[in-house]
Amino acid sequence: MQQRLSQVPSPRFLGTHMHPDNIPPSFIAKKTKTLVIFRNPKDTAVSFYHFSTKNPVLPTPESWDKFYTEFMSGDVPWGSYFDHALAWEKRMDDPNVMIVTYEELKEDLCKGVQQISQFFSFDLSEEQVQAIAQESTFDAMKDSSKDSHGPMSNVFFRKGVVGDWKNHFSEAQSEAMDAEFEKHLAGTKIGAQMKYELYCK
Repeated sequence: MQQRLSQVPSPRFLGTHMHPDNIPPSFIAKKTKTLVIFRNPKDTAVSFYHFSTKNPVLPTPESWDKFYTEFMSGDVPWGSYFDHALAWEKRMDDPNVMIVTYEELKEDLCKGVQQISQFFSFDLSEEQVQAIAQESTFDAMKDSSKDSHGPMSNVFFRKGVVGDWKNHFSEAQSEAMDAEFEKHLAGTKIGAQMKYELYCK
């Protein structure tokens, strides 16, 4: 992997689900720009459930209820959502780290594209911002993924909506997630940025 990356001309872009504690220290030392995208925990759990159900390389969940229990305990690939969020909370003030939420991008994609381009020091015209935003909508990406992802297209792209958790969570599951969010992320900067009250209640 490192050998292949070294052959790619700069600037290089690398996508990963790595826990921040596992990112090589050289990334921090070299002030590597890091864009982190978070989705609210309830929609993340639902998306992860369907992703696992369709993905042939991941364990197939027995049921939503079983998967929910495993997600809440962090007994899923890539571990605990809350541990992951708290690890990035420690780097919220790092000028080389930008954290955005999926919900923010759904609210105003053009604004998100503009902020991200500024973070990476790309000087884009309004027309370029509009064009990138148009090609970066969920529907546009899902459509183009038929060429880029082939039969895996439907694994990576399902609904892309905010609030689908309401079609899966029982009242008790929702309340338990609320309690976990309160326990781990209440009063944190990353928790505030997620707008939990708006998207998860």
